[in-house]
Amino acid sequence: MSHIHPDVLIPPDGESARRVVAYVLDLKRGGGRPLHKHDRAQLLAVTSGSIAVVAEGATFVAPPERGVWVPAHTLHETRHLASTRLRTLYIEASAYPELPDRTTVVQINPLMRELLSAIVARPRDYAEAGPDGRLIDVMLDQIAASRALPLNLPIPTSASLRGVAMEILERPAETPDIHELSGSLHMSTRTLQRQFKTETGLSLRSFRRQAKLLKALELLSARTPVSRISDQLGFGEPSAFISMFRAAYGVTPGRYLSRD
Repeated sequence: MSHIHPDVLIPPDGESARRVVAYVLDLKRGGGRPLHKHDRAQLLAVTSGSIAVVAEGATFVAPPERGVWVPAHTLHETRHLASTRLRTLYIEASAYPELPDRTTVVQINPLMRELLSAIVARPRDYAEAGPDGRLIDVMLDQIAASRALPLNLPIPTSASLRGVAMEILERPAETPDIHELSGSLHMSTRTLQRQFKTETGLSLRSFRRQAKLLKALELLSARTPVSRISDQLGFGEPSAFISMFRAAYGVTPGRYLSRD
């Protein structure tokens, strides 16, 4: 494990005059934070485990070597099903105008990974005009140029369908069928399907398939074997799960987490 300065293990108090404040923390399995926001933008870079962030009407999931970018003043909540280590950067909103203006999952490329290691090894009161300040400049350049990844799902706007969506996200292999869902909401199956697609842009079937893929990322980050993931997500054979995963992400589940 690379060196981590003691400063960055202490929760930030929001009073720093520096453009970027680093914070390294370990999150226990099954935890999370309810709806909140920050005055600064935030990069939640996952070192191990995974994190899910609900913001701007969608759920964003980041496994290792990915991160969730959350703009300043954005209401969001977090959850993590695996034990997770985060390297978080809180960034002054005016520090770099080209930073992303929407919540998104980004690739933490090898250069960003090394920059993060260097930043968390330094005290929080680094010299802005010195080498540490130039290091921060390069990191901000990399965030601004980082590639957005399609690791999110839109969440319905109505309370009833939002409940359905969150149930699917939590247990994509155990969700009741369309007739049970429509009956519990006192609407016809046709109305349920039409309203769900109107609010999310996805059919219930497509939403559930994407939810399985996001759940697979969380399980992969916990080093769960592919055969067990396939079984937990309700696939008859691992080959069917592997085929769907490759079609969505371009690589097999076994290679996904090691991809740069």
